[in-house]
Amino acid sequence: MAPYLGIHPSAVIEDGAQLGQDVNIGPFCHVGPGVVLGDGCSLHSHVVIQGETSLGDETEVYPFASLGAAPQDKKYAGERTMLVIGAHNVIREYVTVQPGTHGGGGVTRVGDRGLFMVGSHVAHDCQIGDDVILVNHVSLGGHVVVEDSAIIGGLSGVHQFCRIGRHAMVGAHSMIVRDVLPYTTVTGPRAHLAGLNLVGLKRHGFDSDVRRQLQDILDTLFAEPGTTEQRLEEIRRLNGFTSDGPAQNLITFLTQATQGRGFTGPVD
Repeated sequence: MAPYLGIHPSAVIEDGAQLGQDVNIGPFCHVGPGVVLGDGCSLHSHVVIQGETSLGDETEVYPFASLGAAPQDKKYAGERTMLVIGAHNVIREYVTVQPGTHGGGGVTRVGDRGLFMVGSHVAHDCQIGDDVILVNHVSLGGHVVVEDSAIIGGLSGVHQFCRIGRHAMVGAHSMIVRDVLPYTTVTGPRAHLAGLNLVGLKRHGFDSDVRRQLQDILDTLFAEPGTTEQRLEEIRRLNGFTSDGPAQNLITFLTQATQGRGFTGPVD
């Protein structure tokens, strides 16, 4: 439901801003000259949107959110960069989302249908997929990637350049310093792997055969002797894996993670 129908007379819409059809802007909002609001966007009161920022259709932004302000990066020198937010997102109170930097590709992207709860922060150059949930006061460092349908629990922090795989669940109060494997749950102040995200997988319709296949990969990865690369080679040799699908996605993610920051494993 729109907080205010039409554009409140106290709102400041600077020349150059582009507003779609049926946009609602509440009291004391400030929309900068480089902003594009898609059809049906709704801004509650006291929302500030700056820079080269675009919001997709039907996105709703709650009071005191700040979108598109300069990145919190000391290397940023005022260059023109962008924040691109998709459609049907809900951005709650005090959320901050910042644009990219020249060194990170210049664009921060947010997909569709996300829920960004109170006080969550998306730093410069982050790449956020579709159907992502950031619970209250989650903080993402710069260059973080969060894939589709991942959930990050409240008061968690994600170190810059980390990657959160699709359908992953990060428990509340977690500190992420390595990549989080897709389809898994991690938790803890020094985050560790707790297992498959079985609740999330069932809710999203992953059948028992797929869940068993994913569990077999984790069992081989963490229960078998040898180096990580040797266990990955064994996983690749297992029969029944197709060229696509969840199992192959997990294998590909594992391969990439071993070449980067590493991945979050179980407690030693």
